[in-house]
Amino acid sequence: MSMFTEDVENMCVVAKGPKHGPAPIPEEGRWVKAYDVTDISGLSHGIGWCAPQQGMCKLTLNVKKGIIEEALVETSGCSGMTHSAAMAAEILQGKTILEALNTDLVCDAINVAMREIFLQLVYGRTQTAFSEDGLPIGSTLDDLGKGLRSQVGTIFATNAKGVRYLEMAEGYILSLGLDEDNEIIGYKFVHLGKMMEAIRHGKDPKEAYEANVKSYGRYDSAVKYIDPREE
Repeated sequence: MSMFTEDVENMCVVAKGPKHGPAPIPEEGRWVKAYDVTDISGLSHGIGWCAPQQGMCKLTLNVKKGIIEEALVETSGCSGMTHSAAMAAEILQGKTILEALNTDLVCDAINVAMREIFLQLVYGRTQTAFSEDGLPIGSTLDDLGKGLRSQVGTIFATNAKGVRYLEMAEGYILSLGLDEDNEIIGYKFVHLGKMMEAIRHGKDPKEAYEANVKSYGRYDSAVKYIDPREE
């Protein structure tokens, strides 16, 4: 059976003019015409969300010649997603980005993140587009804070009672400092990543905790202090 319809069979041939191939994209300091998946290299990020939008994923991949050499999977908002992230990280490394795009990565949000990062990579919109030879394997860890913890911001607020800072990039919030107008002017926190790193290296937990309690802003000038989880 012919793959052409009768109308097409009866057409004469008209020569194709342009034969310049795909437009070049920036990849690790070079301009590359990508014909195959093995032509794709770069480090980039993709953000994904699940259907009910109760959880999200930040996916970071380091791709060399089409192969995922390194994956960092960060999830938030859904307890099941943490286990999905573990499975996805097992699955991703060693696959081509095309295989990974068509692989069930367990969680909706991680699948969407893979779709988004795929687009970044194949269109040359990567973090390493203009970096000669890209970044070495292991560079995705640079996105994490001290102690290799994801940088998290968790803030709660109500119209009736105002805002409560619970966790910031600096760490777990212990107390908020308020001024005479009851506005936040600073906070005290414990840097969990540094604290746990010190404990792992043999420091007494109480000493490790006290050594990593810091403050931010005009905390020491506050007229009132509150526990954001209790007050």
